[in-house]
Parts: sequence; C-alpha cells; structure tokens
Amino acid sequence: MPQTTREILALTHPYDSLPPEALDHLAETVVRRDVDAGTTIYPQGAPLDALYLIIRGRVEITDESGALLSILGPRNSFGERGLMRDGLAATTARADSDSQLIAVPADTFRALIADHPRVARFFDRTRPARAKRQDLATMRLADMMTPAPHTATPDTPIRAAAQTMREHGVSSLMITQGDTVTGIVTTRDLTNKALAEGLAPDTPVRAVMTANPMSLPPSALVSDVLHVMVERRITHMPVIDDGRLVGILTQTDLTRFQATSSAALIRDVADADTVDDLTGIVARIPQLLVQLVGGHNAHQVVTRLITDVGDATTRRLLAMAQEQLGPPPVPYLWLACGSQGRQEQTGVSDQDNCLILDDAMQPQHDAYFKALATFVSDGLDACGYFYCPGDMMATADRWRQPLRVWTQYFQKWIAKPDPEAQMLASVMFDLRPIGGDERLFADLQADTLAAAAGNSIFVAHMVSNSLKHTPPLGLFRGFATVRSGEHKNQIDLKHNGVGPIVDLGRIYALQGQSAQTNTRARLEAAIDGGQVSPTGGRDLLDAYDMIAEARLEHQARQIRRGDTPDNFMAPTDLSDFERSHLRDAFVVVKTMQSAAGQGRGILS
Repeated sequence: MPQTTREILALTHPYDSLPPEALDHLAETVVRRDVDAGTTIYPQGAPLDALYLIIRGRVEITDESGALLSILGPRNSFGERGLMRDGLAATTARADSDSQLIAVPADTFRALIADHPRVARFFDRTRPARAKRQDLATMRLADMMTPAPHTATPDTPIRAAAQTMREHGVSSLMITQGDTVTGIVTTRDLTNKALAEGLAPDTPVRAVMTANPMSLPPSALVSDVLHVMVERRITHMPVIDDGRLVGILTQTDLTRFQATSSAALIRDVADADTVDDLTGIVARIPQLLVQLVGGHNAHQVVTRLITDVGDATTRRLLAMAQEQLGPPPVPYLWLACGSQGRQEQTGVSDQDNCLILDDAMQPQHDAYFKALATFVSDGLDACGYFYCPGDMMATADRWRQPLRVWTQYFQKWIAKPDPEAQMLASVMFDLRPIGGDERLFADLQADTLAAAAGNSIFVAHMVSNSLKHTPPLGLFRGFATVRSGEHKNQIDLKHNGVGPIVDLGRIYALQGQSAQTNTRARLEAAIDGGQVSPTGGRDLLDAYDMIAEARLEHQARQIRRGDTPDNFMAPTDLSDFERSHLRDAFVVVKTMQSAAGQGRGILS
C-alpha cells in the first residue's frame, strides 16, 4: 500500500483520471481516519458529511432492516448515493474489522463530480446499480470485466512487474506462458512476499505470484464472482474463455454490483467452526428463497444463488473433515450430481454426490476417504440436505472409487445401456466438481461425452429413458393430478414439471457434447448448436421458465405460511389464467418429447 494519500488516490479509480493539479488539491483536502472494528461510521438516515474510500480493512453496508447488502474492502468507496440525493445516508456503514479510511468532504466530492465528467460518470453509474440490487445477480461477468488485462511472463523481475503496474495504474498482472495463465501477482503479493521478505529486485515474479489462480468464464453471473471472492477471500478474478484470458474483475469492480443476502450466508459458511454453526446458517435459505422470489428474480438466478450456498457448505465440511482426519493420502475430487450438480437447488433438496480418487490410491487409503465421505454426508444431512434415498452418495463404496474405475463405469454404461445403465448415466452426466483436484474430472468428462455422443444405440436408449417422466396433462384442458395419498389432487412440479425438461436438456447436451450441467444453459447451447430448432428451442425455454418459476413461487408461498416447502401444488391454488398458461407450457414439453422420441427434436 502506498504511504502517501496522493499515491493511494492516484492508483484508485476514478481519481486516477484526474489531472495532476486536481489530484494534488484532492490529496490536501481529504482526511485519513482510523476506525475500530464494530464502529458505526454512519447510520441510515443520518446527514452525510463525506464520501469514504477504504484504504485498509472491511466495511459492511446494511439496509434499514439490517440485511447485509455488501462487504467492501480496500479501494472501495461508499456514501456517494446519499451525497448525490438528499445528503442523508441511504444505508448504514459499519467497520467489520479495524480499518483505515479516506474521507472526501461532501463539498469537495460535489465539486469533483461537477468539474470532472469521468468522476461524475463513475458515481452516477453506481447509484442506479445499487438502487436496483435485485437485478444485479442476473448480470454476466462479460458485462463487467476489464478486457485485455496486463500480463507478464514468469521470468519477469519483480521490479519490472511493479513498474508495469504503476505505469498502467493497475493492482495486478496476469502471469502467462503463451496463451496459458500460470499465475497472478497483485500489489499485496509485492508488499507481503517481495518487500517484506527483502527479495532482490531481479527476483522472477514466479517467486511471489499466486500459481494457477481461480478463474471463471465470461458467462458466469456476477453473483458467482462475489461468492467466490467472499468465500475464498480473494480480490481478483481472471476471466477465461475456452482456455484464453479475456479479462479480469476486481473487488473494486464489484463495489456497486453486490448480490443480495446470499453473500452474507456464504461469508458465514466460510467462517463457521462447527457443523452446528453450518446448520443454523443453512436454515436461513428458505427466507433467502422468499426474498429472491419476491424480488422477481429469474428462476435460474434464484436456484444458482441457493446452490452457491450449498457448494460453500460442502467445501466447508470438506475442510472440517480434513482438519479432523489430516491431509488426504492421495488427491481427490468431490462432485455433486442431481440438482446441486445442475446448480438448480430450491428450498428442498437431498444430496447426490461421489468421490473420484487419484489412481495412486492404495486399499489402505479407503478408510480415510470413507471417513471423509461420512463426515461430509452426515454434515449435509444435519444441514437439511437429506441423505439420497437411492444411496447415490460418496459414503457408498461404489461411488468412492479411483479414476480408472470411474472410466470403466462410463465405458460399460455406454457399451451396454441396459435400464440400470441408463438410469446411472442420466444421474452421472450431471456431475459437477465441488471441492478437490478438478483435474481428476476434466479428461473423464470430455472422453465420456465424445464416446457417448458417438454411440447411436446409447443415445437412442437415453432418449427413451428421458421420456419416462411425462408432463401432468389430463383430458379437457385439465391436469393429471396425483390420485391418492398425501398429495392427492396435486401435481408434482419436480418429477412431472421440470423433470421432463431436465431430461431433454441432458439429451441435447449429450448429442452436442456440451459440458454444461445447468438445464437452461443446456437448452441455450442446444439452440445455438442446432440440436433443436430455434422455434422449438425457444418455446421449450419459455415453458421451462414458466414451470420452474411456478415451482419456486409455490415454495415461497409455503414458506411464508410457515410450512415446509415441497414440490406438490394443487392446480386450484392458481387463477384460471395461470392454470391455462401452465397447461400450455406442459403441452410444449410434451410436443418436444414427442419430437425427441421420433428423432426430430435432436440431430440423428
């Protein structure tokens, strides 16, 4: 961190756009202020006398009900919304840790935005983004990232790297070899690892970089980035598209693009010390669902945010297990299938998971991994992710195997697609890595998709298997409801609602060799790739959106009533208009199933 206020401002956007004389004046006008953890910097509704910039520490921003809106770190600003409106604080700001701030007096701030258009545009963009925070989660990383980030090679001296960062006013450099990203170096690395350790200026940057940094594709949601940053306590996110570096997103970029209280849940999960702590945190998911549905978020956003909490919970349990058992004897990868694998968890979910182990595993190592699987599955069950009724969990010996065995599984299912193989393949084609060494899955997934797509007999059996779940259509424009039992006169919005579309999406992904696991992403890829006609594909997307949103709205109503959410809805709960359109959606699904069964819905 630079020592002088002017140096800090010169490396912070939008002040880096100021001419030298304006920057000099600003540095002389602002005030540096230290605040202790827990200090309220200003309460909601109080008069604002300054805009604040964080130099060190973290600041929580909450709304009038106390709900967490964002967690801000160094180089983030806050308070501008109130200053640009009526001079009153629109939120409450509280120091989450010992922090140091720069306070820009209100009159100075107003003069800045009046005299410098680039500064004005920066803060004017921030205002509507925060006011419409329910829409932020739908934004894609491609819309926010900084394209073409600055790069260096691993052999670049740390002095040259620092000079490049100073010259361009950036806080990081991507370290690349050819087209491959091998690491990232930040100002924090240069301070903590180079300067503090007294490294020579000609030391290669590889000595202080973070190797193989976490990255996301440009199609990822803004909420994905926020959750990863909060959970893993990182401040820079490289953006990789098909193996190619296309951009970077920093914590500063996220200042005005915070997700709703799902960020608070993930932060609490990352800080949890016990399974009991996790249980209390995950118990807040139903209220999160109500909030997100009430905010008219798209169903794929709601389920993605809820699944993010489930992913973070799983990773925290894996870490707890390793704290108890010690480091693993060989590399492993924990994967989820089912709704978690597809990033489609709702207010009610069981667990479906497995373990892929490195081929170096020896028989005596299984005791460790069985104990790890038991700890995690028991923890997930305690948190409300109930044991899979079909025992599709890593606790089962069958689903805790070395990579070579998993390769044999898929080869056998594809070569001999009997009913059990079809069922297992359907489940396992939804696998998504959650925690561990992801290299154990990359080749297996690519090889399996290629082999499966090239086997027309297997594809035909998978299509036939996908038609077993049918939409609940009855005669005379009615619904085929459950005939007896606890859910008599209700329709199952999971198995007969979204289920048939999930099955179709999996078939399209298989035929197109798409690595996507999310159903909506699979449908979009199928349209782009020609696995379905544009008209039929768009109709199916619209039908999926209607059915999935009806399911979430049903669960939200149950939660608001104090009931446990489920997937069974009585058609009488809907208006005539809603029933008519929901039935039309089921007709679209039935039509697409028929086309797939006749070979017209997919490429042959």
